[in-house]
Amino acid sequence: MVEEVISSVNKPKIKAARPKAVYYWTVSDVQKWLRRHCSDYYPLYWDKFQQHDITGRALVRINENTLLRLGIVNSEHREAIWREIMKQRLKTDIMEIRDLERQNSYNYD
Repeated sequence: MVEEVISSVNKPKIKAARPKAVYYWTVSDVQKWLRRHCSDYYPLYWDKFQQHDITGRALVRINENTLLRLGIVNSEHREAIWREIMKQRLKTDIMEIRDLERQNSYNYD
């Protein structure tokens, strides 16, 4: 057991790979996101996202009217999906801000 602890301490730490930016998501990536974050509604609406070729770039531009035009007529479902899209937008904005801050700190060093 001591050897296991020592060997794990000596192993180099690997940074977790950064997730792909939402702007580069494919239709398949959006399907995975929809299944994970809107699992209650995925069976009902995955085909609507698929039929309209919703990529990550399109996803973050969607608003409630867009969801209605996609055919999501149930207001509760639409609001729940919209909430998840807004969370994804916020995550994306935060990542972009952190990137800018990192770039600025490198420029000042």
